[in-house]
Amino acid sequence: MNLALWIVASLLAVVLVFSGSAKLLVTKKKLASVPLGGWTENASVGFVKGLGVLELLAAAGLILPATLDIAPVLVPLAAVGVVLLMVGAMVTHLRRHEPAGVALNLTYLAMAAFVAWGRFGPEAF
Repeated sequence: MNLALWIVASLLAVVLVFSGSAKLLVTKKKLASVPLGGWTENASVGFVKGLGVLELLAAAGLILPATLDIAPVLVPLAAVGVVLLMVGAMVTHLRRHEPAGVALNLTYLAMAAFVAWGRFGPEAF
């Protein structure tokens, strides 16, 4: 179980690093042209960059506290934060009638919920 939690948390962290980095480094206009990126047309640059920062912090929170053995209780808290981010993302894609975006974010939500459940419960640090 512990290994499964590490694998899922790591995969989720990789996704969040790529997504967060793209939001920080790629222009809003370019983000709007990629598949499922049209939502950025209706968002301010600050909002998009803020989400990028949150995603990078969440990725760090899923891995670093347990790896460094410094406040490992932050891992399930970061996972709960990812769940909340994915709920917001799903609502956005639902409003835009993008079922692929909803399904993708639901997958990430399930992964984060699994990590939160596992690290709060049976495999707590």
